[in-house]
Amino acid sequence: MKKIILGFTLFFGAHQTQAQESNLQLKGTVVDTVAQYVYLQKFHNKMFTTIDSVKVKDGSFSFKTKVKTPELYGLSVNTESSPLYVFLEKGPITVKLNPKKYYSSSVVEGSVSQDLFETYKKSKDVEISKFITENPKSIVSAYVLYRNWSYRLSPEKIRENIVLLDKSLQSTTYVKELKDLALVLDGLAVGKKAPDFTANDPNGKPIRFYENLKGYTLVDFWASWCGPCRRENPNIVKAYKEFHDKGFNIVGISLDKKKENWIKGIQDDNLTWLHVSDLLFWNSAVAKLYGIRAIPGNYLVDSNGIIVAKNLQGEELQATLKSLLAL
Repeated sequence: MKKIILGFTLFFGAHQTQAQESNLQLKGTVVDTVAQYVYLQKFHNKMFTTIDSVKVKDGSFSFKTKVKTPELYGLSVNTESSPLYVFLEKGPITVKLNPKKYYSSSVVEGSVSQDLFETYKKSKDVEISKFITENPKSIVSAYVLYRNWSYRLSPEKIRENIVLLDKSLQSTTYVKELKDLALVLDGLAVGKKAPDFTANDPNGKPIRFYENLKGYTLVDFWASWCGPCRRENPNIVKAYKEFHDKGFNIVGISLDKKKENWIKGIQDDNLTWLHVSDLLFWNSAVAKLYGIRAIPGNYLVDSNGIIVAKNLQGEELQATLKSLLAL
């Protein structure tokens, strides 16, 4: 697989990625669907927003929308579900759009960036620094550092990888947000004070975090739509039942979009602690305050608001609580 990446590197090395606005030359066909429209969506902060749509005619569609390229966009036949991730560039691009199985059978031709992205997705044991060094001018490098690695790296490592990106990528939204994230994470190390916040509970009552610090408190980021979160919830419930009377508390921060889904998730998983949310998905103000780029994620803080541990899951959470509570 490394040889395949190198092959793309040799082709891509001379490809400058300074983003420019131009009219798309995007054509495609839709298969295995009776959808009447195809939607073009813009990516920002792990979310897609529709910017244009075209009617499907005889199974075909085309876009001539003026957009910045090269850049990541979404193509979808249903704005309520995740789209096909596609890196669009200047020049003719063709797409075979198949919505079955999350668009996994869709085919994109004519985009060098998309080719590199597909190779990256198929690769195992990727070393992000090596990938960026081999593809310093590719918008894909900036994107995957932002999307797939920002939550795995320390602030120092984030900055080290930013430096590896070509100067043509330094003004991209990805790099700007990575720099902001690194600054936020600087203040969230173990031993630092957790930031205070106020957010509404399911009844619309404002809850201030600092007014609910007792013993050790887990600031737990989750959402009802998050499969890994729902699978982790039984472990958190178990810890809460075992240690709550001994000084362990939880404040759940949901990244849900719909109140009814949030409340149902709380009830279905028996999450009997304090919950708040602004229902803004990845635009959650509290998530941004805590540098959350993936969920589940959490911070364990003491009664003075000092961070004592981060991202505890499974048995590690219970072992940490036993140690801290001297049990």
